[in-house]
Amino acid sequence: MNLAYTLGDGQGATNLLLADLAARLMTQGVRLAGTAQFDRERPDTHRCDMGVQVLPDGPVIRISQSLGTQARGCRLDPEALEQAVALTEARLQTGVDLLIVNKFGKHESDGRGFRETIARAAARNTPVLVGANKLNLQALQAFCGGAIVQIDPTPDALLAWARTAIAQAQAA
Repeated sequence: MNLAYTLGDGQGATNLLLADLAARLMTQGVRLAGTAQFDRERPDTHRCDMGVQVLPDGPVIRISQSLGTQARGCRLDPEALEQAVALTEARLQTGVDLLIVNKFGKHESDGRGFRETIARAAARNTPVLVGANKLNLQALQAFCGGAIVQIDPTPDALLAWARTAIAQAQAA
């Protein structure tokens, strides 16, 4: 089972690393499923709009809600996230080389979101790379039962892991 996560330094760093990796792999003909996150700054608030592109060439879905400038709670739009999950599941059914999930967040920690998609991919021997954050890292590790490895948050380390994991899966 090839399960890995990366944890970038600084806000948005993991998103940029995984989006860059996805772009590099797609130019090499790697068949991807999953999501890459792209945030857009908003001039009217300190919060950004969060969007995910369904890989490889699916729609960009805004996964954040505008709750107003005084809102302090979670801005995730669960329906939008589940739309991205459904599109990813459909892509996964076509046969892919790698699943990239932009983040194992609170939704996944609570048993929703991409959690089952990750499990299905792993059961099919499809390598999985997940973006992590410190808040949900322990839940990710528990979910994977210790079968997940950390990859350094560098483009070269991520690319090397992806190539090796894909080759191992194809050889199995």
